[in-house]
Parts: sequence; C-alpha cells; structure tokens
Amino acid sequence: MIDTISDGLTSVILIGAHTNFAIFLMTHPELKKNVEHIYVMGGGVRSNNPVGCCQENNTSCKPSGQCGIIGNLFTGYTSNPYAEFNIFVDPFAAYQVIHSGIPITLVPLDATNSIPITEQFLSEFKQHQNTLEAQYCYQTMKFYTASFMWDSFTSGIAISIMRNGDKYNGENEFADMEYMNLTVITSNKPYGVDDGSNPFFNGREVPRFNLTKYGVHSGHVQTGLDDLFCLINGSNTGRCEDGYTKEESGPEAIQVRVATKAKINQDPKSSLDREFSKVLNQPQQTGRFNFTTEFPYYKEIFYKENIADKSKGRPVVFDMDMRAGDFLSLIYLLKSPADQINLKGILVSGNGWSDIATIDIIYDVLHMMGRDDILVGLGGTNALGAPILGCKYVKAIPKGSGGLLDSDTLFGLGRLLPRSPRRYTAEKSTELRQPLAFEVWQSIASKLDPDEKILILANGPLTNIANIILLDKRASSVIESIYIVGGNIKDEENKEGNVFTIPSNRYAEFNFFLDPLAAKTVIESHINITLIPLSIQRKLNSFMSMIEALEHVKGTPEAHFSYLLLSLMQRLKQRHVAYHHMDIFLGEILGAVYLVEGSKLSHEVLVKSIRVLSNNNISEDGQIIIDNDHGKLVKVITEIEKEAYYTNFANLLNSKRQSAVIASFDEQKKLWSNPSEFYLNHQNSDATRLVAGGPVESPLLGSLSTRLDPPISQCKGKRKQPQRLKPPLEAKKSRKCGVCGSKKGGHNARTCPSSIYRPKEYCSTDCCRLGFLILRSKGVDDESETGFEGEAADRRRVKSTGESRAKASREFFF
Repeated sequence: MIDTISDGLTSVILIGAHTNFAIFLMTHPELKKNVEHIYVMGGGVRSNNPVGCCQENNTSCKPSGQCGIIGNLFTGYTSNPYAEFNIFVDPFAAYQVIHSGIPITLVPLDATNSIPITEQFLSEFKQHQNTLEAQYCYQTMKFYTASFMWDSFTSGIAISIMRNGDKYNGENEFADMEYMNLTVITSNKPYGVDDGSNPFFNGREVPRFNLTKYGVHSGHVQTGLDDLFCLINGSNTGRCEDGYTKEESGPEAIQVRVATKAKINQDPKSSLDREFSKVLNQPQQTGRFNFTTEFPYYKEIFYKENIADKSKGRPVVFDMDMRAGDFLSLIYLLKSPADQINLKGILVSGNGWSDIATIDIIYDVLHMMGRDDILVGLGGTNALGAPILGCKYVKAIPKGSGGLLDSDTLFGLGRLLPRSPRRYTAEKSTELRQPLAFEVWQSIASKLDPDEKILILANGPLTNIANIILLDKRASSVIESIYIVGGNIKDEENKEGNVFTIPSNRYAEFNFFLDPLAAKTVIESHINITLIPLSIQRKLNSFMSMIEALEHVKGTPEAHFSYLLLSLMQRLKQRHVAYHHMDIFLGEILGAVYLVEGSKLSHEVLVKSIRVLSNNNISEDGQIIIDNDHGKLVKVITEIEKEAYYTNFANLLNSKRQSAVIASFDEQKKLWSNPSEFYLNHQNSDATRLVAGGPVESPLLGSLSTRLDPPISQCKGKRKQPQRLKPPLEAKKSRKCGVCGSKKGGHNARTCPSSIYRPKEYCSTDCCRLGFLILRSKGVDDESETGFEGEAADRRRVKSTGESRAKASREFFF
C-alpha cells in the first residue's frame, strides 16, 4: 500500500473493515495527498432492511426480525439496529477514514438493499454465462438467494465513476447519487462517563490519540452483542449506535457522496431489472483462464484405495478441527498399515481453529494420498447447548497467530497440495451439499460387519462425538473406544492449561474449553475413554526433535510436506511473539501415533476418576478435576518413550508403502499440461485405482465412477505386478500387432519379428515388467516411440515429431 500510494495519485476501494487503511493514514500522514478518492462499501444512512418484511399485497403477514431497521447486524440487531458489519467491526477506524479530508463516495445499505440476489435473477443469470467471470460468479452466488450485491456493486460504481472522469455529482451507470452530511458513531451518549467499556479512556489521565475527554469518542463503547447497556426491556431492538453512519448537521458532519439506489436496467429486452446485473457478461476485459482453458488436458480424477487383497484393519473415525497438527495426524493415519487401521471417515468440528471451508485442504490431502473415497462430514459451528451464532467460547481462538487465517490456509502451504475434485459446498447448495458429520457417522455405522466396532480419535472439541452419543442410541454398542487428545487434569501438581487468550481460566485446555458441555457429555458416557492430556503432550512437543527425525528421511512427498510445515511453524515460534504457542499443535500428532503404534511404544497408563466442569462460567469451563466420588474412570496416558515416538512418526511418513499418488499442485499441472510425459515418469507402486468412469457406492459422495487398472497382459511368468496408474481407456479394439498389423501369430509390437525397434529396457522374462516400454529406433539416439502394454490398451505408433506426440497423447488419454 505504501509503495503504490507513494508512486502518485491513487483511488482506494474499501470493501471490508477500515482498520488497515486507518492505520496507514495515521502513520503516514504525508502520503494522504496522494489518495485521490476513497470508495467505501458499508454503513447505512436512511436504509430500511427488507429482511423479514412482508410483500405489499400480503395482508396476513406480520413483519418480523430485522424488518425496517437501518443496519444489517442479523446477529445483534436486538442491541444495535443501526450498524452495518464493515463499519461496526472497527467504528473508530471508519471515523478516521471518513474524517480524513479525502473525498469519499459511500455505497451504503441504502443502495445495496435495492439490488438483491433473487431466484429470478439467478435463474436468468444461469442462462447467460457468457464469460469465465460470469461462470465463476454464478457458482458463488447461487447459494445466496436471500442476499444482496454489496462489494461487487461498490466496485462497479467506483470504476464507472472513474471511467466517466469523476464528475462532481458522481455520474455513473449503476446508481443514483446524492451528497449528505455524515459522521460515524464510535460511542454512545452520555459522553465523558467512564464505565470501563471504552479502551481509549479507561484508567488513563491522557486519552489515547489525544482524544477529548467529553468528546464524541468518550461515551460507552458496545462490548458485545449482549451488552446490557444496549438492550431495552420489552423491545426487539437495542439503543447502541456504534458503527452507525449517521446524518449530522453539527461540527462533526462531513460531506460525503452517497449512492442511494441502484438504477433500473435501460435495456427493455433484458429480463434483469438492474443495470449492474448485466456487467459480468460484457466482453470487455473478460477473463482468459480457468482450469479447462489453461490446461489442455485438465480432467477430474478420483482415487480410491484398492484393498481387495488386503486384510482390513480396525475401523477408525477421525474427528478434527483442522489445526496444523491435525493434518499431520491425518497423513500419519493414511500411511498406517491397512491391516491395522481402516480410516472410514473424517468428522470436522466447525467450532475449532479453522473456518469450515478449510475442509478443502482435507480433500486435497486425501487426494494427494489417493483416498478420495474417504467421507468427510461437517459438524456444527456452535458449542453444545450454545445459541445459534453464539461465540462465547470460539472467540478465544485468535485470528492469525496460528488461529483463524493461518489455519485456514495451513500457514500458506495449502497451495502446495494437489487440488482435489471434491470441494466444500455451502449448506444451501441445491446440487451437492457438503455431507454433515452425523450423516457420515450414520453411513459408516450402517455398513459395519456384525463383529466390527469403531475406534474414534478425537483431536478437536468434542461437539461431534457428543452429538453422536446423544442422537444415536446404538452409539455405545458401536463405539469400541474413544481416544481423546486434549484436556488438562487439575490435580495436586496444578499445572496450568493452554487457553492463553482467556487469562482468567488458568487450568483449561483448548479442546475441552471450546465445548465444555460436549466434553462433559462424552467423558460421562458409558464408552471406554483413553485420555491423552496436555501434560503428556508437553513432554513430546519438541519442534527440534520432530524436524531432526524428518530431516534425514524426506523420501516421500508427504514426509517432505510435513517437514516444510513443521519447519515453518518452528520459525514463526522463534521469530514472532504472537506465535509463542505453536508447540501446542505438535501434541495433536501424539494421538495418531499412539493409536497406531501404542502397543509397540513403551508407555505408562493410569486410571483416574475425573469430572469436567461446565457451569457456564468462562473462568472455569473446560477444566478437569479429580473426583473419586462422582467422577468417571478413564485411562490416562502419562508417559511415552520420546525417541521411539519421533522415530516412528518419521519412518512411517518416509515409507514408500501407501505413499502419495500425486505429490503436489505443480505435479498436477504437469499432468494437465502433458499427461504422456507425466505417466511416462510416474509409476505408482501403490494398490490404487483410478476413479474416473463407473459408479462408486456412496450416497454421500454423489455419483463418482470407478475404472480398475487393466490386468497385466502377455505376462507368461505369472509374476504379480503392482497395478499401474493409468488414464481412462477408450473403447476396446481388436488386438493386433502394432508393427506388422497382423492379428495372428501370438506376438505384439515388442516381440514382432518384423520390428526394427528394440526396447530400451528389455524384459528377458517376457513379462511386462515396467508397465510401459520406451522403444528406440535402430540407429537413432533419441526416444522416438512410446508404447503402453496391457490387455485392451490402445497401442498407437507415435512419430518423433512433437506435434504428432501431443496429438497422440491427447487421443490416447482423453
């Protein structure tokens, strides 16, 4: 931002909170002269929220909820009916921007409420997707039929005004404009009363930023959506105005150009009622690339493990909240011997350390490891018994510093993973909704053999497990045991917990604190519990030991990726105070290692009678105490051999068995760009199948398809070979020699007497040892022909020119 604005006159478009730009203005006032204009999406001036309102001709309807209020805080209009989200999250920052002296154009709810996303609009939009950006936007917008065009409308107005020369009255194609005198409310009257709510004045002789003691910033600051100061008894709406872009006539007023409503579509032939609605289909500066246009051989491929010849291990369900350690645990479970661990499904806690859309990274890890057949279910976003949209516990998770934003992207390393065809889909999706955690559980439980029981490894808040226990009457008979990674037992040692964002709660651990009632429900159930508490995790959370163990064995893509992730986390911990707690993520790996290798590791287990506190008291909730009278007896892991733990983790990740079928997104791009070269250089030794063409039996996965790798042909020695990673095959053709064309003689291109070719690597046993052969022309040094052996394989003679090779590859693979 500094570099861009330093270069010269710049227009700024703000479509979120104003914090970053306000800090810029306050720290670099000398660059203010280079900001030509600021376009702001947010606020509400004279708006009337249409949500919950009745249609004019419906006399039996009664308005409800947000109908008619100025703001759009659907989670908190009972305390603040005036604010809009972008301004509300940092009113003081918005005040600094609006009062900066820079010309402002505001696109408030007044205008955006007049351009709703309706079913009629989406139906019409679906029929007219003439550009790549229109296709992308439709895929995004189709889930939001009760929403409005906010940010995109603001961008359109800003570009139109700039294109028209930024005339005084802000002429543009999309919205009517009007000048108004406004200010941003940052605190509530009476001013100058110190009630402990205002951080600019609390306990300070000199207010921060030299604010005036009895000025507009000195009143009560809303402390939460349930702030008692803001609530009015008997009223559905509150009194607080924090974040209100209010019309003002006094000295606080600033003249602002305001968009008041969207313009009607000027094209009488169009069924779209707003002029802005047709912008995305205009050909000017249209997008050029999506996956299918950028990569000529792009194809969605699903991988499924072939376990037909393997004995099945114990059924396992992994419950996680998508922290960094959870992904390392997931990779470890996927590498575990199939005769020991049979990972059936993954349940995701929506009230943990990541936003729910981070499920995409789970899909990407499964795709990398060739396990697109594993179901992933999304749990609720609220703690058990908490109100909808409540954030009492989850607000303890930091944004950044290893929490939200960092976990959402796996510290930026999520981009290195190959992209799975499976993606997160919103709850309102009409096409293929994201399966829910309980649905996945029901699907897994219903397909168990009579003598099978499920092991659960829980690495996050216990919300999903508690719901299963409460909703599924068969749960206690189906679940063999639950391994819980979490909890901190408050005993005679009184070791503190790790909820560092809630100083008043000294003894809770995050997984139990994020849903104390769920933890209490699970612990008190009749199911066998093995607890892997914070105390043992702290004994085995050495970044140095884990990295050193991996450093010498980075022989597989998954081991290399794990090494990169751990190294990055260690550097963040060493260099930034905000990341001091990174080692808490290492403890999560312990549960997976113990589940797989527990019997082989030297360890100690004690049985303790414990009870979980859940009293709706944030200073105590989630704590575990010893209660010999009313507690539940659980197994508690107290010791594990350190060196064996680190060595087992590193060695399993480095094992070639069940290794990644596709290493990275870069490798995936090579496959999509030149599949013949990719398959020529990649032989997959794992027992995997390429899923791309016949039905996979899974009602939750939708209609995927399966094609088995073809059997090895011409293999007289009957020596077993690994199934090969091959593309979908074309229709079967009659077999004939690729050299002489004869259908007789019992020979093929490699053994044809008429062939002038000899294999680069000759198979003396007449066995198809490699799965493909590179044939070399007699007297020619470069590779000039590629043949693919296999029953029903389509043999194609390929000339040495690049053009013919590419053409043949295209025909063969797709």
